[in-house]
Amino acid sequence: MKRTTILYGSILAVAVAIVALASLRPIRVLPRIAPAPGFALTDQNGNRLTSDDLRGSIVLYDFTYLSCHEPCTRTTATMREVQDLLAAETEDDPPVRLVTISFDPERDSTEALKAAAKAAGADPSRWTFATGDPNLMKLIVGRGFNVYYEQNPDGSFRYDPTLVLVDGWGVVRAEYRVGPPRAEHIVNDIRIVANEARKSRGPARLAYEATHLFVCRTR
Repeated sequence: MKRTTILYGSILAVAVAIVALASLRPIRVLPRIAPAPGFALTDQNGNRLTSDDLRGSIVLYDFTYLSCHEPCTRTTATMREVQDLLAAETEDDPPVRLVTISFDPERDSTEALKAAAKAAGADPSRWTFATGDPNLMKLIVGRGFNVYYEQNPDGSFRYDPTLVLVDGWGVVRAEYRVGPPRAEHIVNDIRIVANEARKSRGPARLAYEATHLFVCRTR
């Protein structure tokens, strides 16, 4: 009985300490929305790109088809602005990657992806264009990333322009759906996720976990 009392008392003391730390030093986090899907794609250079390759990096995903004009040009422009802002950042731990996924692999060949990447001004060390097996794209994009799209009879698509931010553990941390937000807003979210990755080690991790437990909500 005495041991049980001591155990519960210790747990309570730790919980109080966590809450006190969080209140004295406010911690900003983005919610852990859902696990991002696993995938294997082909990039603009014909190389295999998998979700495991990106583990450990913060990744901003964009979803499109290359024959699209509006609103795809706006999301591509936002990705370029994010890339340019990140280039000015002095901190790159963890690394940040940008990935544009085409859900029209039957028309968006490797050569087309390479041309699109060049036209967008993509830095190949940071921004990758990719697509995959036509039979799996709906599973990856539609179900995995929760991005709606349907092909029209004329070959165009109805879809919800969406950017998705995934952390280095492969967890979705933000979804930008109502038009592309300002690039500065996205980069600020990236900083929050990166800061958590750098600082949520050791005792500080408990404070971050408490913040997620008591503050954040998922979809």
